[in-house]
Amino acid sequence: MGSSERVCPVCGQPVETVVKRYKTLGVWVPRWVAGPCRNPGCEARVPEGVGEEPGETAAPQS
Repeated sequence: MGSSERVCPVCGQPVETVVKRYKTLGVWVPRWVAGPCRNPGCEARVPEGVGEEPGETAAPQS
């Protein structure tokens, strides 16, 4: 699989892992992807509360 810690492709800082989902053969399948970057010095930064879809949850960090 992939790395357990996701990083921002622009600044390299760790970002949270979010669960997105897609439908295949009539069933919703979870997909864990990198969340938005919250680093204030990053040009790819997304402000708090922006870019989050309803029902999108952050995966617990372990």
